[in-house]
Amino acid sequence: MTENYEVVVVGGGAAGLSAALVLGRSRRRTLVIDAGEPRNAPSAHMQGYLSRDGMSPAEFLAAGRAEIARYGVELVQDRVVDARKDTGFTLVLAGGRAVRARRLVIATGLRDELPDVPGLAERFGRDVLHCPYCHGWEMRDLPTGVLATSPLSVHQALMVTQWSKDVRLFLHRVDEAELTDQDLRRLAAAGVAVVPGEVAELVVTDDRLTGVRLAGGTSGGGAVHDRAVLYAAPRAVPNNELLVKLGADMHDTPFGSYPVIDERGLTSVPGLWAAGNASGFSEQVVNAVSRGYRAGAAINAELLMTDLDAAVGV
Repeated sequence: MTENYEVVVVGGGAAGLSAALVLGRSRRRTLVIDAGEPRNAPSAHMQGYLSRDGMSPAEFLAAGRAEIARYGVELVQDRVVDARKDTGFTLVLAGGRAVRARRLVIATGLRDELPDVPGLAERFGRDVLHCPYCHGWEMRDLPTGVLATSPLSVHQALMVTQWSKDVRLFLHRVDEAELTDQDLRRLAAAGVAVVPGEVAELVVTDDRLTGVRLAGGTSGGGAVHDRAVLYAAPRAVPNNELLVKLGADMHDTPFGSYPVIDERGLTSVPGLWAAGNASGFSEQVVNAVSRGYRAGAAINAELLMTDLDAAVGV
C-alpha cells in the first residue's frame, strides 16, 4: 500500500527538520525520511549558532527530532531508491515502503571527498578542519597548516591568519607558478610561509596531530613541519540524485551542481523544493535552518491557497 502525506521531507538534518517543524506546527501531515548520515557527524561541536554555540551535532539533531515529534511529524530512517513525479510525488524506500506526497522537500545535503593524504580522514573534524568559522576559536594561536587543494586555498590560508599568526601553506600538488603575484604578496603580508612539495602523511602522537611530513625528493626532503592544526578543503559532492531524477533544472558551480531555485527554495519542478546544502554549498547549520523554515512556511501557504482555489473553482 502507498501511504499518503501532504509533505515528504527527504533528509533529516538541520534544513529538513526545520522545514518539518514548521509544517508540523501548521498541522500538515508530514514525513521525514532520513538516511542517518549527517555531514557534520565527525565534529564534536558546532559553532556560531546563537543559543546553540558549542552544542554537539548529535545533540542538536536529537533535540530537533524530539521537537517535530511533538507536532505529529513522522520520521523514518530509510533511503529513497526511486522517485517519480505525476500529480504529486511517489517515493519508494529501500525498506520496501512506498509513499506519496503533494509536495516534496529535498534536504539531502552534500558529502565531503577528502584529499588522499594518509592520516587525514581519520583526523577530519578533530584537528583536521575545513572551516575557521566553525573551529578557528577553539584552535586559536596554535601552529596551523593549510593543505592546498587548488590555487583557491590561498584564500583559506589568508583567512586562517585571523585565528593564528603561525600559518604555513603546504602547496602539496599545486604548482607555485599557479599562484598570482597578488597571492604571493598577500601571503607575505599576512606572514604565511609557503611550503612547496607534496605532503606524504600526517604525523600523529598520542592521538593528536603533531606534524605534516613532506614526501622525500622534494625541496623539503621528507622534512616534518610541526603543526597542531591542518585546514584542508574537501571536494563537495552534492547529494542531488533525486533532484536530477525528478527533472529539476541544475546549474554548475565550482562546488558542484545545484538546483535552480527561487528565494523560497522552489525548484523548476512544481511542488519540488530544495533546502540546506542540497540547494547550495555555503549553508552552515544556522543558514540551513533558515532555508528549511522558509520552505516549510511557503509550502504551507501554497497548499492552503491551492485548496481554497479548488474549492471556489479557480
